[in-house]
Amino acid sequence: MVEPVAADKPKDEVSPNVIENEPDIADINQENQTAGENVETKENYKKNLRISSSNGLELMEDKEAPKGDVLLTDSKTVIRFSPIWKQGLAASAPILLTFAAGLTSGFSAILLPQLEIEAGPIPADEETTSWIASMAALPMAPGCLISGWMFERFGRRKSQFIVCAPLLLGWILTAAANNLTLMLCGRFFTGLCVGLIGPLGPVYIGETSEPKYRGFFLAAISLAIALGIIFAHILGTFISWQWTAVICALFPILNIVLLIFVPESPTWLISKGRIEEGSKVYYWLRGYSDEAKDELKGIIDCRLARDAAPVETWKDKVLYFKSPELIKPLIIMIIFFATCQFAGTNAFAFYSIGIIQKAVDKSIDKYVAMFVMDLLRLIASVVACVICKQYGRRPLCFISGGLTTISMVGLSMFLYLKPENMAWIPLSCLMLYICAISIGLVPLPWMMCGEIFPIKVRGLGSGISSAMAFVCFFIVVKTAPGMMTYLGEVFTFSFYGTVAFFGTIILFFALPETKGKSLQEIEEKFKSKKSNDSKV
Repeated sequence: MVEPVAADKPKDEVSPNVIENEPDIADINQENQTAGENVETKENYKKNLRISSSNGLELMEDKEAPKGDVLLTDSKTVIRFSPIWKQGLAASAPILLTFAAGLTSGFSAILLPQLEIEAGPIPADEETTSWIASMAALPMAPGCLISGWMFERFGRRKSQFIVCAPLLLGWILTAAANNLTLMLCGRFFTGLCVGLIGPLGPVYIGETSEPKYRGFFLAAISLAIALGIIFAHILGTFISWQWTAVICALFPILNIVLLIFVPESPTWLISKGRIEEGSKVYYWLRGYSDEAKDELKGIIDCRLARDAAPVETWKDKVLYFKSPELIKPLIIMIIFFATCQFAGTNAFAFYSIGIIQKAVDKSIDKYVAMFVMDLLRLIASVVACVICKQYGRRPLCFISGGLTTISMVGLSMFLYLKPENMAWIPLSCLMLYICAISIGLVPLPWMMCGEIFPIKVRGLGSGISSAMAFVCFFIVVKTAPGMMTYLGEVFTFSFYGTVAFFGTIILFFALPETKGKSLQEIEEKFKSKKSNDSKV
């Protein structure tokens, strides 16, 4: 329970859980769009924040505020909600948008069997269905590159508003499709939005979450995808693909409503010179702990250092693209994403029913098997959220890669040897595969995409790496049916297992640990020794 505090109430009677006139996040968003603020607010704010030309940013505690509850003087407030709830609210918007991306991935698995049964105006031959499935993957890579530019230009929050429009259009076109052209257009727009949210979601969550919660919220992205896939599968099992698309169209609308209540990224605001606005949002999200103040000081000092530096020429910008803090994480992320995709994760998501028919005994109901694997994917994604907060990224990567390799090699060996009365082995291998890849190789690259790049090129780095992920995505989804038809299931699954094995070996030597580190600390790790020495 909370109750208002009278303005003249003695300070020693103020409860730390009581608040008067706490600024609503919608008010903060409105203030962020205003060109300036009144002089009185600025003077009050400077009691907590002072920019010094010699020391960068100095954070001042308000001596009048109750201990442990330092807030802006002009708001006369103390903390009502823990920072984790506010960070959770901020993370919920890109997570819901990612859930809609999961719907896109799961939709083709229920669409294609229904098209084959209907024998309607939309063809259902192998070539056409592979294009219907892969059309969603085709624009994902360009979407990532556009996203990197878009969220640097317009901001993280406004970009999420922008993504909702083509996503809604795509589902409307899909629901109304009565010919192949409309179907492909609908799949194109929904796939484009998956690419747009790819780098945007992790970057926004990475910038609005503190290090100890960041892993949990970033892992929730993979959980959202798993939820989207299973939700689409459940809907498509009991209702037509048209009505499934209509229901999917509701989620962009819900996301627009949710975005009204979340703030812009404070890191982006500060990077654009809006230091006071960014600091206010930062404190709203993170509270006033010493750790939060230190991290904010680092962000603002970085911005002030860039302001003090000479104006960069085009030659300087091109040279920066060759810098270790961009090149090193970019190479690591491309290898990580390629390992995840060529280990077959989206081949199983897009063609789950067809793969089950080929790999599992015909006596096992294919839809029951699909739901079992969907449920395992969901459970594994929940487990990933928990263990990513407790353990580092590296151990999860190696455990996941090793078990993924074992499951694919085991499945290949069974299909090659074909022992009798052992139908449980291929299903067990598929179940192990879904669990293994969902706790590490699937969530980790998306998590680290929002952590590993420096603020100066975060949009570019995350955009390029995500684009490469979706190039691999498209190749896998387009080639999987042909590989299984012409090269056989044994070769296909062996290939996926081999990629998982060698990718994990490379990552063992290259992947850094980011758990519990601030974004500034991660950025410093990749800088060259020469660059670090020049700062001393």
